[in-house]
Amino acid sequence: MPPPFIAWLRSPSPQQIGRVKALLFVVCLIPVSLLAWRFWHDDLGANPIEYITRATGEWTLRFLLITLTVTPFRRFTNLNWVLRLRRMLGLYAFFYCCLHLTTYLWLDQFFDWRSIFADIMKRPFITIGFAAFVGMLPLAITSTNAMIKRLGGKRWLWLHRLVYPVAVAGVIHFWWLVKRDIREPLLYAVILGLLLGARRVRTRQTA
Repeated sequence: MPPPFIAWLRSPSPQQIGRVKALLFVVCLIPVSLLAWRFWHDDLGANPIEYITRATGEWTLRFLLITLTVTPFRRFTNLNWVLRLRRMLGLYAFFYCCLHLTTYLWLDQFFDWRSIFADIMKRPFITIGFAAFVGMLPLAITSTNAMIKRLGGKRWLWLHRLVYPVAVAGVIHFWWLVKRDIREPLLYAVILGLLLGARRVRTRQTA
């Protein structure tokens, strides 16, 4: 007979899953809470706007990769219930993406739409970053149970494969932004490559 924790991990009750989701909700707010704390205490360095932009962008990418990790983790562990956490993680990725974009539009550009449009057209890393945001929009909009029913399971799954090119665009956006010190975007690129490779292996096995 497995220890109580192992038994719980394998088959938690709906109430226990609800508690896990509530805890995860709070944990996912920690990065923005720390950012707000540092802002309140004037502890964002010499260039606060750049710090906020960089932090929210990196957390967007991290949450995207964490979201993509859920399915291979479930296949490896057979803990099917973890799939119920994926939606929240994906929505948090969109939340941090919105903060990232808002920082750029508001604090960096002061809603100067002519300058913003020119920036999108002229600077490749902004172009692909904006494309990633556009790709995330339908994923967030169709994340509800009502939209899943409305679209149908197959069409919904097909649409949500957009998360893969969105993640690729996010990594490229970060890579082109840093230009010289590519160690961090390279790490994200390797993780994404492993996740995409795991998906391809699974696709071949089920073909």
